[in-house]
Amino acid sequence: MKPIETLRNEIRQKDKEIVQLLNERANLSLSIGKIKSAEGREVYDPAQEKRVRDGILEFNQGPLANESLNGIFREIISVSRSLQAPLGIAYFGPEGSFTHAASELHFGASAIFQPYPTISEVFDEVEREKVHCGVVPIENSSEGSVKQTLDRLVTTPMQIRAEIFLRVSHSLLSVQENLSRIRRVYSHPQALAQCRIWLRSHLPHAELIAADNTAAAAKRAQEEPKIAASVGNIRAASIYSLKVVVEGIEDNPSNTTRFIVVGKGSNQSTGADKTSILFSTTHAPGSLYRALETFAAEDINMSRIESYPSKLSPWSYLFFVDFEGHKEDAKIVRSLQALRLHTTFTKVLGSYPKGDAA
Repeated sequence: MKPIETLRNEIRQKDKEIVQLLNERANLSLSIGKIKSAEGREVYDPAQEKRVRDGILEFNQGPLANESLNGIFREIISVSRSLQAPLGIAYFGPEGSFTHAASELHFGASAIFQPYPTISEVFDEVEREKVHCGVVPIENSSEGSVKQTLDRLVTTPMQIRAEIFLRVSHSLLSVQENLSRIRRVYSHPQALAQCRIWLRSHLPHAELIAADNTAAAAKRAQEEPKIAASVGNIRAASIYSLKVVVEGIEDNPSNTTRFIVVGKGSNQSTGADKTSILFSTTHAPGSLYRALETFAAEDINMSRIESYPSKLSPWSYLFFVDFEGHKEDAKIVRSLQALRLHTTFTKVLGSYPKGDAA
């Protein structure tokens, strides 16, 4: 084995080479950015970014794990985007929320993140072109769909550009570390529901109080340091000067939230895509069956279907559907053409690369 100083010198040489290559890559990104600007193309291109990430993993022969390599190149891609043009991202909830974490997971640290207190405000900012994209939650594996997001998808002219899956791990956060002295626990109602069994078992004497979001709950716990705690993610602890009293208190260890990125434009096919649509049918026997039959006829795999009350008239419903494939794939084109013959309203919400399920 070589002496440690020899190995460190070799690492230093590799670091020098890496820096040189990164700067060469950055110059290429700048050239691409100029072409995009001249052609009026968006800096953010989820389909191309997926192709880059998939290609990197094909090169990997270890010992770096694919997950580690993904994290490294997420930041390289993030910096490359920022060199081409600053990318503004609106997200739901204050700093330290799960949506903030999902935004950083997808866009990397070089994007410019702006929090908004409501989902509607995120959509508003994207539609007014005050930011490039918005990130909002759409469904949770335990608690179901997020109504405010579905409401805006019905009316927005924006498209779904990407999806993000985030494993939701809740912790008990507080200045007070003695559980017997905690009298109040703050959090978003969904977070409290997702930790119901643990809270009932370990803090039966504590009052559970709903907050607008988990970050706001952490702030409340900070303001009542002797008797209050919050349920939220670990990052909120450092932001609001709280201690992580107990980690992983969620009742379902596979609890996952799916987020979507909304923005202008559309994606090219990557070969591993998902399409989201919504439609309505008449109140006639078999109308929904005939609509869904158009997917079966083309052997299209649906991953989600949900009925949703329409605000246009009482007791009428919209149907949200996710399925595998891109809207420009031949069989998807045929299926959507057939679907429109059996529906009163059809809207394609977007085709986007399939996210990595947590």
